[in-house]
Amino acid sequence: MVDITHKSNTLRMAVAHAIVTVSQQATIDAIVNKTVPKGDVFEMAKVAGLFGVKKTSDLIPDCHPLPIEYTNISYEIEGLQLLITVEVKTIYKTGVEVEAMHGASLVALTMYDMLKPIDKGIEINTIKLLKKRGGKSDYKEKHPNGLTAGVVVCSDSISAGTKKDRAGKAIIHKLEDCGVEVVAYEIIPDEVDEIQRQVALLHEQGKDLIIFTGGTGLSPRDVTPEAVLPLLDREIPGIMEAARSYGQDRTPYAMLSRSIAGTKGNTLILTLPGSTKGASESMDALFPALLHIFGIMKGKQH
Repeated sequence: MVDITHKSNTLRMAVAHAIVTVSQQATIDAIVNKTVPKGDVFEMAKVAGLFGVKKTSDLIPDCHPLPIEYTNISYEIEGLQLLITVEVKTIYKTGVEVEAMHGASLVALTMYDMLKPIDKGIEINTIKLLKKRGGKSDYKEKHPNGLTAGVVVCSDSISAGTKKDRAGKAIIHKLEDCGVEVVAYEIIPDEVDEIQRQVALLHEQGKDLIIFTGGTGLSPRDVTPEAVLPLLDREIPGIMEAARSYGQDRTPYAMLSRSIAGTKGNTLILTLPGSTKGASESMDALFPALLHIFGIMKGKQH
């Protein structure tokens, strides 16, 4: 099974479609008039479809078990065709496309089984996904192109050369994966003056995004939030609330992070944990959806 533990729960939906074609008008009449010997075709098939949606992970090997929070099955009749539509919703880490298609296929097969005693020419013509929404892919195209970033590692030991930087490199990798160009990468000691100098320099250079990693904990040398906060025009508490909530699901220590975020002019500034795991998980929690802020700051609507 694909590892989805790094993903966040989001609202996800999928709509699937199937077509059952009968060979004679008498079959359609029997369905509408509820005279099919095996019973009410639409209602029986709907029940089968609901079971199909909920049992998808039992039958499709790589599908994750997930909570199905809404399913709607509807029908249309066009000539000799029965058009089946299945909509599925969940709030989870992975999508429901296969669940919707599995439900549509069970509806179609149930119709076939119920109608074959009265019509030997039935065909199941189409099972396909019509649309889906949810997950990070929805946000990849919703931010401006050409964004630039500076990444600053705050660490006495890394700046002294006694440790290697991994957190900063993880942040750079995630930014590049989101289409953000990293044009500055600095390693500095945990000094307020040095941190504030980097904020001023990168802001003056017009960087869209400045990310600090390190110095957000509770040791005596952790001063990054204190250095950055006075320089912000507007703090945005929800950003780091989201990161800590994401992290708390993975480690009980995430609540100890003092990370902050906000803007200076049109530059977004983030302070992330210094551990590789903490920095990586914070980036997973925030990106690419966070890049939507750059459109908002330029006057676009949510």
